[in-house]
Amino acid sequence: EDLADRQAFSFSRVSAEVTAKANPWLILNDAGQGVADQSVMEWGLGKKIGDAQSYSDERGTMKTVRLAAGLSPSVFQGSLLISEASFVADFPSVSGFRMFLIDVPSGREVAVEALLRRALEDFGLDLTPASRRLAEFMAVENTYLTIFMALGGLGLLLGSMGLGIVVLRNVQERRRELAMLRAVGYSRRELQRLILAEHLFLLGAGIVSGLVSAAVAILPALAAPAVDLPVAFLVGVLLALTVS
Repeated sequence: EDLADRQAFSFSRVSAEVTAKANPWLILNDAGQGVADQSVMEWGLGKKIGDAQSYSDERGTMKTVRLAAGLSPSVFQGSLLISEASFVADFPSVSGFRMFLIDVPSGREVAVEALLRRALEDFGLDLTPASRRLAEFMAVENTYLTIFMALGGLGLLLGSMGLGIVVLRNVQERRRELAMLRAVGYSRRELQRLILAEHLFLLGAGIVSGLVSAAVAILPALAAPAVDLPVAFLVGVLLALTVS
């Protein structure tokens, strides 16, 4: 109920029953419904929205829950979320709670952490920032992204050097033509503008073709809901590339 009131977290995919409700979290009030992280559901469990997932309660009885919604990457990776009523019915001997989500105002994380550690040290409280927990979940994926970014940077460097070599070779092969233009009255600055205009087309064509291919590659990710596209960063990279 608290998650629904806060409209907490974002959902990657939901079932038709969830769409009919005001908030996806409210689906847990229906018996036999569950929520899981979409990436875990798809790649870890090999399931999709609407499939059933079985688990064993504390008496060894197999229970089945229908996966009604998939969360975007969150701190719930590796967890199957069901309603509190269903959990109490399946695990009656579990008393109290083992995990808490603490909503801390921005900039107050250190102070709140110190206060909670002092107040609850006898209970063995272990606090983990959500950013660190997400980083641990995403460690393997981030490693691949870092490798691809390094390879992309190397390709960008080679491409820039290649363009410079093409320009230099082109100018050297046209030295007689340029000398004739100088002889008939063209200034050195005018020739520089002429050569720059010719090769700006080549640069622009390369950037546009790269943008189109990159857009096609990331289109499936962009189609997912709640995607935060770093527009300012991408525009900055393009401007830096063009200037360099």
